[in-house]
Formats: sequence, C-alpha cells, structure tokens
Amino acid sequence: MKDEKIKLVHGGGGEAMHGLLSVLLKKISKKNVAGGIGLAELDDAATIPFKGEHLVFTTDSYIVKPVFFPGGDIGKLSMCGTINDLSMMGGRPVAISSAFIVGAGFPIADLHRIVESMDAVSREIGVPIVTGDTKVVDGDIGLLVNTAGLGVAKKVVSDAGLRPGDKVIVSGPVGDHGIAVMSHREGIEFESSLVSDCAPLWPMIEKVLKYDLHALKDPTRGGLASCINEMASKAKLDVFLDEDSIPVRDGVRAASEMLGLDPLSVANEGKAVIGVAPEDAKKVLAALKKTKYGRDAALIGEAKKGRGRVILETSVGGERLLESPVGDPVPRVC
Repeated sequence: MKDEKIKLVHGGGGEAMHGLLSVLLKKISKKNVAGGIGLAELDDAATIPFKGEHLVFTTDSYIVKPVFFPGGDIGKLSMCGTINDLSMMGGRPVAISSAFIVGAGFPIADLHRIVESMDAVSREIGVPIVTGDTKVVDGDIGLLVNTAGLGVAKKVVSDAGLRPGDKVIVSGPVGDHGIAVMSHREGIEFESSLVSDCAPLWPMIEKVLKYDLHALKDPTRGGLASCINEMASKAKLDVFLDEDSIPVRDGVRAASEMLGLDPLSVANEGKAVIGVAPEDAKKVLAALKKTKYGRDAALIGEAKKGRGRVILETSVGGERLLESPVGDPVPRVC
C-alpha cells in the first residue's frame, strides 16, 4: 500500500476516486463548521450558517486538454463549474477567485482569450472575480486553473435529500461535454457538430428554488451514472430511470458508439439533476423549459424505498443496474 502511486483513474469522479478520498478524509479531524455541510458530506460545496442564512463555499481545479474546445475553453469551464457548484446547493453566486498555474512557454495571446472568456461568464451572471494568483513553472504543463466561489443561500439543497416518491429531472441532454472534448482532442469529425454544454446554471436554478426541491447535483465527472448513484446511495433509496426518457443528442449517441463510450457515464458541464416532490415535478419541468439552459429538460425517473441502487428500465422492457464507472472514461475533460 505504501508504494502505491496515484493514477489518472483516482481523479475520475468514480469508485476509485471515492475510495481514495475515503482514506484521505480520515486524516482530517475538522471537516465542517458547526451546523453546516462540509468535507464529510462530499457535496458540491460547503455551507456555513450565518445570520439566518448560509454562506456557500466551493473550490475546484481544471485541467482540460486541449484548453480550447468546441463550445468553450478552460476559462469558461472554470467559471461555470464553480458557479454551478454553488448553485447546486441553492447558493446565489456572490464572488469568485481565480488562480493560474502556467507552464513556461504558454502563449500569452491564449491567456488573454481565456481571461476574456472568464469575464464573459462573470458579466452574464453578474458575479465579480475579486481575487486571484498566478504562478509560472517549468515544464510543458500548459495551463491549470483553480477557481473558488462564495455564495449565499436562504435554503440549502444538498445532493443527499431524495425522498421516496420524488421525481428525478435532468435539465437537458447528457454526454455533450465529454464527447465534444474527446472528439476534438482525438481529431475525430462527425457529420453533426459536437459542442460542449458548458454553461452557468444559476439563472436556471434560481427559477425553481421556490418549489419543493429535495436534491440537486450536476453530473460532471462520471456523468449521469455517478451523479445519480451518489444521490441514491446517500439517501439510501433506489432510483428507477426510464432509459427512453433520458435525453441524449443523436450526434453524441453516434459518437459514443464509435468511441466505445456510454454517454450516461460521460462528463457534463451545463446540466443539473433535480430531485423534486411529485406534486411539484410538472411545475419545475415547465419552469426549466422556459430558461435558456433548461429548454430540453426531461423527467427521467423516480426515487423509491430500497438500498441505494440505480435501476435503468431499458428500451426493450428489462432492467439493469446503472453503476458508477470506476473512473472517468474520458480523462482530462474538466
């Protein structure tokens, strides 16, 4: 064990990463602020009770290769990822920090483009970038970006709150980001254009927070499969998904088949999975469809009493377990 080395699979958002984290977390004694959500919960962000509301705090690092891809770049990705992590806790984004680790030789013009992308997201959401840091290092590492975000929530919505009978909604087609980046990276062209779904979701989430939401999570590394397995496991409920109801673009499906990938296990960067009380499900779905990034939202399943499994009801009328991938099948896409 002492000679074991870190592998790419340990950062893939699947079972291998969770196994590593479970060991590392045992070495940290203080994991949360009293009354708040912290490291132990492994949610999208931490929460800190403050004057009757909740501060929401998150941090993430981005290593996507290539740094420019169809539909975005590492700057847009870092801003959207942090805004979305705050949003998945019910937090209104208030401020962002940004830190760059740049390899010597990285083109300055590319850095300008990336900062401009970050600024575009900042202006779209109205959240300022208030502090940052830049380090330059030897070696051909390209650009690594870390962003942290601070938000405020009146009501916290975690990824662990599913209840029996809750309906499960996804805000749009899955697999777009990972397949778009992978295809671009490998130089594979398809008849239909593949574009990342990278997008800031706060305006969409803000529209549905007034309803009886019980769980929120964005299906990033490990895709929809990892996301819903984590939600089901934490709630100790079974989630039944209707395969025919899960939206996947035709181009993504075709590319996935060619690349030998399951679009349900591929990263997304502009989608949300929502667990909502059954009486509010139609209202939430209708509200999502009126937003810029939720127009293709779909009701895909239901939570029931069980053991924390995800059961996919297949197109041919059977059932199979939808398990989390061991690691991200498409590494370095976020």
